[in-house]
Amino acid sequence: MVVTPQLLKTFPLLSGLPDATLDDVAAQSSVRKAARRAIVLNAGQNEEQICFLFEGRLQGVDFTIDGREVGLYFVEPGEFCGELCLFDGGSQPEFVMALTPSVIVSIPLNTMHELLKKHPELFATVSAKVAGHVRKMTFQRSLLGLPNIAQRVCCQLWMLVPEKDKEKEEAHIRNPPTHMEIAIMLNISRETVTRVFQSLQNRQIVKRDGTSLLVVTQVSVLRDYAEGKQEL
Repeated sequence: MVVTPQLLKTFPLLSGLPDATLDDVAAQSSVRKAARRAIVLNAGQNEEQICFLFEGRLQGVDFTIDGREVGLYFVEPGEFCGELCLFDGGSQPEFVMALTPSVIVSIPLNTMHELLKKHPELFATVSAKVAGHVRKMTFQRSLLGLPNIAQRVCCQLWMLVPEKDKEKEEAHIRNPPTHMEIAIMLNISRETVTRVFQSLQNRQIVKRDGTSLLVVTQVSVLRDYAEGKQEL
C-alpha cells in the first residue's frame, strides 16, 4: 500500500488541500501496519513524524511509578497523533499503542511544519485539537481521584456519548472500548468494569447491540450517575 493523494483526502485535516500540495505530501509520506499492542509512538523520543490513523484504533498510554498501565485517550480512524512536537520540538510525552491491527500514514514533521506555515487554517485546527486534548486529559486525570468506582466508569461512558446526543433520551456509542480498555483508562480491574456494566444493563440504562454498538437507553440517568446525583 502506497500513500496517494486520494488516501490523504480521507483525513479531515488534509481533505481541503490542493491536489498539487497533496501530491507533494504523498511523495514524502509512508504507510505502515501495526499489529495489536504494537508501539506506534515511543515516549521520550523525538519521533519526527505525525501519525494519521487510516484503519484500526490506537490508545495513548502512560505508566505509573509502580509500572501499571494507564490509558489517556483513544485515536480513531481519520484522526492523528504526535502533534504536540509541532509546537515545541520536544519529545513524544506518552506511548501510543495499537489496540487493534492498524494502518497508519506517517507524515514527516518538517513536511507538517511547512503545511502549517502555508495553510493557517490547518494551524488553527491542530491548535484546537491540542487544546481539546489537554482538556480531556485533565478531566481524565480528575476521574482517577473519584472514590466511587462506579461513578468513574459512568463518567468515562458519559465522555463517550456524542455531544449531539447528550440532550436526547437515547444515544449510540459506536465502536465502544472494551472493558479492558476502560479499565486501563481508569486504573481499575477489568472485572470491576464488567460488574458496573452488569449493573447498568440490569437497570436497562445501557445495552449492547453486537460488538460495535453500545446503546445508552437512559442518557439522563447515566449523566446523573456520572455527576454523582445518583448512586449505582
